[in-house]
Amino acid sequence: MRLAGYTESAQILAGVLMGVLLGLGAFTLWYARGTAYLSDDPAACLNCHVMREMYEAWSHGSHKAVATCNSCHTPHSFVGKWSVKFVNGFNHSVKFTLDNFNDPIRANAMNRRVAQDNCIRCHAGVVSEIHGTASGEIQSCLSCHARVGHL
Repeated sequence: MRLAGYTESAQILAGVLMGVLLGLGAFTLWYARGTAYLSDDPAACLNCHVMREMYEAWSHGSHKAVATCNSCHTPHSFVGKWSVKFVNGFNHSVKFTLDNFNDPIRANAMNRRVAQDNCIRCHAGVVSEIHGTASGEIQSCLSCHARVGHL
């Protein structure tokens, strides 16, 4: 395939650069065990050492019997789940590659909102009976239950 307006050597250079980038991307995905994040297996979180404490806490907690990481940390719609996994995967890979992350790791506003929605989805009856407010607003579950699921 010839691109109009570009010399043959420029096209070859562009092809080589594209090949190198795709090759590096595939190698990085393989080396970082990136395909593990496509599963619902909580052990995939252990690929990052900063998640070991969270994984250990979950594995000894009450949520282990009923929930995986994705149950609480991703939306339950197909598009929502994969969008959040993509955004988080990209952000995590950049932060870990550049060694620019909080230890212990902290949820951002989007991830707190996802967790809140999932708390309410599973515990709607309890939330409405116990935690309703006079104004009808529901308090953030994480304001009192931040360590639930991770002891």
